[in-house]
Amino acid sequence: MPAQFHNARIKPPAIRRGDRVAIVAPASSFSRPDFEAGCNALRGMGYEPVFNESIFDRDLYFAGSAEQRAHELEKMFAREDVRGIICARGGYGSNYLLPLLDIQKMVAHPKVFVGYSDLTGLMTYFYDAAGLVTFHGPMVSKDFAKEDGVDAASWEAALGAGSAGLNFFGDSEAKALVEGTAEGVLYGGCLSMLVASLGTPYEIHTEGTILFIEDIATKPYQIDRMLMQLKLAGKFSGVRGIIFGEMLDCAQPGERRYTVEEVVMRIVGDISAPVAFGLRSGHVSRSNITLPLGVPARLNVSSSAIALEILEPGTLP
Repeated sequence: MPAQFHNARIKPPAIRRGDRVAIVAPASSFSRPDFEAGCNALRGMGYEPVFNESIFDRDLYFAGSAEQRAHELEKMFAREDVRGIICARGGYGSNYLLPLLDIQKMVAHPKVFVGYSDLTGLMTYFYDAAGLVTFHGPMVSKDFAKEDGVDAASWEAALGAGSAGLNFFGDSEAKALVEGTAEGVLYGGCLSMLVASLGTPYEIHTEGTILFIEDIATKPYQIDRMLMQLKLAGKFSGVRGIIFGEMLDCAQPGERRYTVEEVVMRIVGDISAPVAFGLRSGHVSRSNITLPLGVPARLNVSSSAIALEILEPGTLP
């Protein structure tokens, strides 16, 4: 079972314009035109994207074999000329890499690692096993390929050692579900992947966290079921606060007499922690916000305002 080193936090060096960033595909295959559009957007922001041609390989619905994907990821962490790593897309398949990766190779060369969706399994593992800070944010073939896919302010702040003090709820249409103030380590990701970790050696560890939860195109009863599974597994015990994402396309189609927020409150309304809904990170309608995962944060939820403050930078200068 992966050892836990929550107190041994490892921060990667910041990335800035002009730096070389590697593109990897740890999960599903992707559209090449979207990939090229995303790379062009990165170049327009001043970065130099690099990648191995093998990421265009396909094995069923994966971007190559598990062994190949794991090798490419380790190789990009080890490259001295690469300052950061951005995932091409999520989809499915990162879980195949978990038993194949040598986490010590990544600890030896910590780098900014950005992704969401299926990459949640890798990101929680990197933090739980080694204390490596990661970044829940835009991906190349998804968000960078769109005209309004990336929230530039949070991207530059989170990856450039300036995220401390930034209010990530500043321009969102967030809702206060349970009022209160709490501090903890920001942690989490895609709900489906958080639940998929249960009962495995890579099971999530949520005690002492501000837990971020998001998903896409999931029916309310499925959200209910997964949240209830987390609750029965004890994963809300010791959580300091909970933040839900935009939960894009998660409403029940047709006539209904309930909201996704009401479904959420049936499960988490009694955990004695502040709960907010609507942080635009991950699967979103626009402007994907980059969140540093694995650093201390303060969540303040009231009827008049919601604020998420990062208490220390996620990167080193």
